Amino acid sequence: MFIWIIRSIIIIAGPVIGWFQISKDAKGILIGVGVALLVILIEIVIEMIPLDSIIAGCLGAILGLIAAKLMDYSVYLMEEPKLDRFMKTYSILIKMVLAYLGLIIAVRKKEELSLLDKDIHLTSQKRQGDLKILDTSAIIDGRIIDIIETNFISGIIVIPEFIVAELQILADSADSIKRQRGRRGLDLLNKIRQNSIVPVKFFEKDYSEIKQTDAKILKLAEDLKAKIITTDFNLNKVASVHGVAVLNVNELAGVIKPALLPGEILSIYLMKEGKEKSQAVAYLDDGTMIVVENGRSHIGKKVNIVVSNILQTSTGRMVFANVTKETEES
Repeated sequence: MFIWIIRSIIIIAGPVIGWFQISKDAKGILIGVGVALLVILIEIVIEMIPLDSIIAGCLGAILGLIAAKLMDYSVYLMEEPKLDRFMKTYSILIKMVLAYLGLIIAVRKKEELSLLDKDIHLTSQKRQGDLKILDTSAIIDGRIIDIIETNFISGIIVIPEFIVAELQILADSADSIKRQRGRRGLDLLNKIRQNSIVPVKFFEKDYSEIKQTDAKILKLAEDLKAKIITTDFNLNKVASVHGVAVLNVNELAGVIKPALLPGEILSIYLMKEGKEKSQAVAYLDDGTMIVVENGRSHIGKKVNIVVSNILQTSTGRMVFANVTKETEES
């Protein structure tokens, strides 16, 4: 409302000023109206442009004008009459060109300035590919702390501020489950920050033009030439499409689990029914789920099984087995 009042005042003041300052006829009124509309148009355009772009553009234009002045002074010191005459003849044009180039370069390259975070030595770290970005799922999962403490992570861990903001939103959620996940994430984040093994740096750029958090992480990883640490299966797949390296905690956990081979016999406790009619489900100590064929009648008992097949995925490992003949006979 306030903006529209100001605009109305400008539209009224324009022709009035034109009448008194330019000429007391239709010409002065038209010029005043034209100038007022031009001012409002410029104000609308400026409103659409981000503040950082305006500041970068102004600084770039100023640097361009300074460069033009230095060029003019250098030619004067060289005492070359022809070159000096050329500079004087096209002085305004040269200043306009350099100011424009400075403005454009500053606006186009301002995004890269935010990558020069004083807390992250990107110049050396980029070459080494030694930056790891933690996403929300990896923080809430918590196993990354154990991985850090066992020295399996090197380089620098980067935590974007938009990830911290997402955890804060979860912690303030009305949903009790989301609130619990968010608070757990913030607690674990504090532990990650306080670890003495791997340096942790916070990255402030938000990528406000991108709405989805996963897309922001991918963009940041591409800008920093960093790897992503996650437990999110979908982010893992999308990152692979974009050519971004991913360290999936679930894959690491699956790799370091004790090896099981088809034909191996285990003694386990059958806990519940499986999806199929005759199946039962059991779990190993590390959380691996075992689907046991013909085991439903033995639920609630400890039985011997023989491993028949193992399915390894990025989300975990599943083992398929059958009850041994000796168990069935008993």
